[in-house]
Order: sequence, then C-alpha cells, then structure tokens
Amino acid sequence: MNALSMVATFFKEGGVVMYFMLALAVVVIAIAAERFIVITRAGGLNSKKLVSDLIFYVQKGNLGAARNCSRMSNAPAARVAEAILLVAGADEARMQAVADDAATLALAPLSRRLPHLNVLANVATLLGLLGTISGLIMAFSAVSAADPSQRSAFMAAGISTALNATAFGLMIAIPTLVLQGYLTGLVEGIAEQVDETSIRLSQALGERNATHAAGHVLPLPAKGAAARAGMAAQGGAQ
Repeated sequence: MNALSMVATFFKEGGVVMYFMLALAVVVIAIAAERFIVITRAGGLNSKKLVSDLIFYVQKGNLGAARNCSRMSNAPAARVAEAILLVAGADEARMQAVADDAATLALAPLSRRLPHLNVLANVATLLGLLGTISGLIMAFSAVSAADPSQRSAFMAAGISTALNATAFGLMIAIPTLVLQGYLTGLVEGIAEQVDETSIRLSQALGERNATHAAGHVLPLPAKGAAARAGMAAQGGAQ
C-alpha cells in the first residue's frame, strides 16, 4: 500500500465530517497565503535606510527631497513618514499625533482576517471532536445490534472513524495556530518599524525647528547695547 492509498483510506475511514474539515483546511490555506503576501510586501521596506535618508535630508534642510523619498514606497513606515513631513513645521507633539493616526490607518489592513485563523483552528478541533463522538456512537450502536461474529469488526470501524477524525482535526488546528502566530509576529515587526520611524523623524524635525527658530532671534548690536548702558548710567547719576 503506497502513501497515496494510505491517505485515501485514512480520509475515507474518518467519516462525513472529514469533508467539512477538508473544506475548512482549504479556507485556512487561502487566508494564510493571502495574508502572507500582503504582510511580506508591507514589510519589505528597509526602514533603517529610509530613516537614515530622511534624517539626512531633514538635517540638510531639504524637506522636498525627504518627501520624495517617503513617496517612493507604499509601506506603512513610508506612509507615516510622509504624513509627518506634511506637518514638518508643527511642534513635536503635533507631529507624533499625526504619526499615530497615520500608523493606525496603515497597520489596520495588515491584521485583517488574522483573528479568523484562530476561529478556524477552534472549529477544526471541534469538528474532530464531533467525528470522535459520532464514531464512538456508531461503534457502540453496531456492537449492540450486530451479529456476535461481526461485533469486533464494527467496533474497530467505529473506533477508526473516531480516531481518524480527531487526528485530522488536530492536523488542521495546530498548523493554523502556528501560522497565525507567525503572521502576527510579522505585523508586530512592521509596527515596531513604524514606531521607530515616527519617533526618530519627529525628533529630527523638532531639533530642526528649534534650531531654525533660534536662528531668527538676533542679538543686540554691541554699540546699541553700550549706548543703552551709558544712558542708564547717566540717568542714575542725575
């Protein structure tokens, strides 16, 4: 008996519930594949290089080049950076608030349908349990009604149905939970990139704004200051 026939026998002996679990497994594979493509595309950006380039342009005072750099990608970190650069002249608290709003909008689509995987894993386990119970019911019912010479065969068939259904349910549920954990970890990694980008860019723009504001405060000319000091001394002598 080759592997394919063994799988076919295993599936057939599991009963009707195996078809429902097979359909559920197909749905799990479709959701996981679609989420993996979306999340890996969003996480393909080198956020450290992006932040380094943005800070370089900000320190040089070339905000136009920084905006162009952020528009080169649709990744969440780049979208948050673009939102911050649009309010580059605001205070740091305002820039951080804008960054939080942009991050919420950019990260929300990445977590879409991930909770469904947890639900499907639980459903697979419950379907396996349903197959177990139905197999045991079938086994005991057959034993009580069958001819004594066939009782052992009916008992074996019922127990086989019960165990195969349980095994197939767990074979779906366990990888589904692993996939959900892996994809959730990818989303959390992208969220960390977004946080790092927003904080570092906001700080760089805040330092630039502070330096720019300080440059507009001109000191009093020395002669004017000396003249004012002399006038104050004369007034005091009088």
